Amino acid sequence: MSRILRQWFVLSLFVFFAAAGAQAKSVPAYFTAPYHSVGSVKSALNKSGLQVLATYHPAGKGYLNVILYTNASLKRAAAKPKRGFAAVQRVLVNSKAKTVLATNPEYWLRAFLQGQYKPGMEAPVTRALGKALGKLSPSKDALPSGKLAKYHFMFGMPYYDEMITLKKGKHFSVANRVFTLSLPNGSKVVGVRMPRSVESFISKIGEDKALVLPYMVLLEKGEALMLNPKYYLAISYPRLSMGQFMKISDIPGKIEKALKNSIK
Repeated sequence: MSRILRQWFVLSLFVFFAAAGAQAKSVPAYFTAPYHSVGSVKSALNKSGLQVLATYHPAGKGYLNVILYTNASLKRAAAKPKRGFAAVQRVLVNSKAKTVLATNPEYWLRAFLQGQYKPGMEAPVTRALGKALGKLSPSKDALPSGKLAKYHFMFGMPYYDEMITLKKGKHFSVANRVFTLSLPNGSKVVGVRMPRSVESFISKIGEDKALVLPYMVLLEKGEALMLNPKYYLAISYPRLSMGQFMKISDIPGKIEKALKNSIK
């Protein structure tokens, strides 16, 4: 092998493994942060330039406080067809366990923006979040960066874009609203409170991830859309085993029914 060919071969290997390494980068779904009261966290988020939309108690549990927030950059990024869910990030303050857990903007933007995600676009939000909450430590719940846009739990399970259409029409009335967020493209993201009997699934697979609630509905171009629960629950609990998933096998159908009943 000539010197030039050897150099070309080595360079090709370097590029291949560099690309593989970038593809294999693990992105945590959540950050843990030092404990602070609900009021302190909400105030800090607002002071850091993050707009608090609502506070929610999943399954009616008063010690579980889910703070939903957005900002201008999140709303701009999400103002594209079927990308509205990316506009909302979450913080869970568990006043019983004295813990704080926050969604990692990179993880959820990669997942919900799909191929429209651009590396680094989450940085301003993450900086503001760190300013508000203090030291952000990555959780063990993670997926490779290259898998997030095309994630599904297993063969035969839905992908992000396989959403469920709850209703079609020109106007919608949504019952049990937790918040409504209007996006620059005219779409709306609505958080919906479901019956406690439905939301109680968090007790079976982990209240530490109770910030998956409230469930959201996207109102866009004459359709009321929801993420397929089999997708949303799996990507929200990336360490969930098949056995754990089977414990809540009836929940996806109950979530869909509850949301359909909320849309008029």
